[in-house]
Amino acid sequence: QVELVESGGGLVQAGGSLKLSCVASGGTFSRAAMRWFRQAPGKERNFVASITGNGQHSYYTDSVQGRFTISRDNSKNTVYLQMNSLKPEDTAVYYCNYEQTYWGRGTQVTVSS
Repeated sequence: QVELVESGGGLVQAGGSLKLSCVASGGTFSRAAMRWFRQAPGKERNFVASITGNGQHSYYTDSVQGRFTISRDNSKNTVYLQMNSLKPEDTAVYYCNYEQTYWGRGTQVTVSS
């Protein structure tokens, strides 16, 4: 089994930055594609970003392209999401995902106007 624990969420003003972390336990982290999703109140959970196991390729949803950066440190079994130029519409619970199978409990990101 794989357990994922997110951290780094919080309150930030529009235009500010946050860096989320997700630490994985179990599995074979370096071989696993990792993803971030987010879910705003009353909405479905949506894809935000993904990164391949070796960190060579990353992908983003259009709305965060150029503002968010996904990265990973396989020596620490950790994936990150650097979020810059945050907007109120980025407000959501952010979830870490391992191989489209395992989920963390999420971390709240709130962006004020």
